[in-house]
Amino acid sequence: MLRRGNGVEPETLDPHRAEGVSTSNILRDLFEGLVTEAPDGSLEPGAAARWTTSADGRTWTFTLRPDGRWSNGDPVTAFDFEYGLRRSVDPATLSEYAAILAPLANAEAVIAGEQPPAALGVRALDALTLEIRLNAPTPYLLGLLTHSSAYPGHRPSVEQHGPGFARPGRLVGNGAYVLAEWAVQSHIRLARNGRFRDDRATTVDEVWYYPIESADAELNRYRAGELDVTSTVPLRQLGFLRENLGAELRIAPYLGSYVFGFNCTQPPFRDNPGLRRALVLALDRAILTGRITGAGEIAAATWVPPMPGYPSPAPDWAGWSQADREAEARRLYAAAGYSRERPLRVQLLYNTDTNHRRLCAAMAAMWREVLGVEAELLNQEWPVFLQTRRERLDTQVFRYGWIGDYQDPYTFLEILHSRHGLNDMGYANPAYDALLAAAGAEVDGERRLALLADAERLLLADLPLLPIY
Repeated sequence: MLRRGNGVEPETLDPHRAEGVSTSNILRDLFEGLVTEAPDGSLEPGAAARWTTSADGRTWTFTLRPDGRWSNGDPVTAFDFEYGLRRSVDPATLSEYAAILAPLANAEAVIAGEQPPAALGVRALDALTLEIRLNAPTPYLLGLLTHSSAYPGHRPSVEQHGPGFARPGRLVGNGAYVLAEWAVQSHIRLARNGRFRDDRATTVDEVWYYPIESADAELNRYRAGELDVTSTVPLRQLGFLRENLGAELRIAPYLGSYVFGFNCTQPPFRDNPGLRRALVLALDRAILTGRITGAGEIAAATWVPPMPGYPSPAPDWAGWSQADREAEARRLYAAAGYSRERPLRVQLLYNTDTNHRRLCAAMAAMWREVLGVEAELLNQEWPVFLQTRRERLDTQVFRYGWIGDYQDPYTFLEILHSRHGLNDMGYANPAYDALLAAAGAEVDGERRLALLADAERLLLADLPLLPIY
């Protein structure tokens, strides 16, 4: 038995509607994509045994393993992947993540409701052969196919149970585990799936996931022996943990960015890049990452984290001293019509978590000291927080962040496209969208990365988000 602390309560276990790290952790146990990840992060065959690509890189053919089985014993076929991919882009599914499949032929037209899901560039040639057609060569396709949006769907159970199919006793998966129990705000228990194609390699019979939104509580349960694994620790206790838990504490790189978003559709940040820039410059990231977080986070001036081969476009202020940043922040703040006598009053929203609260409190203190900003801290539980962000009615500055779905800058940059379902900032710049489209159609790899860097350069000039680390 393995007992894992898992942060927030999953919003759903429907793989084609899911978002968030805690949900993805569980879905990787319940489903298997065409491609999967090895322990070192490299890609390897999953439900597919092998694949080939056409000379122009626009057509991929996947051969499925003949021993693939759903947890109810049905064979896993290419038709199941065809169904799952079409379901992800079908507007009726209400997936906020559908745009991740934009490289597939006709995906954007299907997502927009202009073509039916059957028009998507995917088809089962026979029970074990799946063809995927792309708009242009997509170097990160295999990494994309590890994401839950590309998981297969067991059509009979989905159609029989409707939206309630992703519940214990109903969810049919093709992964190493089945969903045995789901007690909301208590635990999710997974049991070993004896029909999994590689069940011989499974060494743990049960996995228990615990939603615990307090980092202190999660650490206490770990130290009491109630959890075997936790990936959330109170940042202020890192020194104690390093000293007392030794090799139990492991810190490794994570392909992600921790930022805050500005609501670009409502005052005071709509059509006000100068004010957004003032708040960005007023923060001392060396203090935030050195004293507040302290786990080795890299202070960020960009949205895309460092990646091999990507010419990251550092903004002009990245090389300035903190004193120069703060001087420019005060100038921009005054130019936007604010002063200590007439301060900006802003709401800083975050999902309930002790670490988020600590960082937000430090940011609010810096804004008050440098500019005189009056920031009100507000926290919400995860599902409510997501809904509030998405509606863009009651947000001003809010916690945002992204863990890359595959190792390519596009997994970060696509989110800020004006039509992306996860663009909670409401950022819309036709020039930015055009650069993403040009990169998507570019065959030359080096030129493609240069176009993506141009897009990020524009993004960093507009600043719909506030990079932290």
